[in-house]
Amino acid sequence: MFAIFLKSLIIGYSGAMMPGPMFTYTVDKSMRFGVKAGILVSMGHVIFESFLVMLIFLGAGKFLDFTVVRAAIGFIGGLVLAYLGFGMIKEVYLDRISLDPKEFHDRKQGNMLIAGAVLSISNPYFIIWWSAVGLTLIMSSYVAYGIAGITVFYIGHMIADISWFTFVAALISKTRHLINIKLYKGIIIALGVCLIGFGVRFFISAIGYLS
Repeated sequence: MFAIFLKSLIIGYSGAMMPGPMFTYTVDKSMRFGVKAGILVSMGHVIFESFLVMLIFLGAGKFLDFTVVRAAIGFIGGLVLAYLGFGMIKEVYLDRISLDPKEFHDRKQGNMLIAGAVLSISNPYFIIWWSAVGLTLIMSSYVAYGIAGITVFYIGHMIADISWFTFVAALISKTRHLINIKLYKGIIIALGVCLIGFGVRFFISAIGYLS
């Protein structure tokens, strides 16, 4: 059973460490709210993942193979990412960006938990990975040890996600005092553009599925 845990942990890290929308969003929020951003975003991500794992195990994974479903996820994901990206750029334009920690504590932070789930739901590559690779890993764990095997598999995957994004958030929050406000705003704009870019990529993928 330890082999399942270790395999899940390694595969989890290999996926978590790849640059993507959730990584970009975590970097942005970590600069504003510190290490708690990594915890909240990753927790939202793994909560959604836990439901997805159950649905795939119960047979819902086959519906993700339909072209229309993948295209819909791509279009919705593109809209969500574009919205988040433009929102970040808008905050800089309206001069709502600050390096004062007191302002961060006054803002609501619960939406980062929701954002972690939304970024996962809206990422077609994440859904496709779980419907293909994830399904294989889930079933092999079940064949070996039943429900206990799936539980151990998901615990390993969950630890990989939470520990990596918490590490990223801690690293950024410890070094943010070295950044001046101009550079900070430039980074926020760059991250916003990256999210918009990911959104455009999702749109193109969705169009590709339909064509």
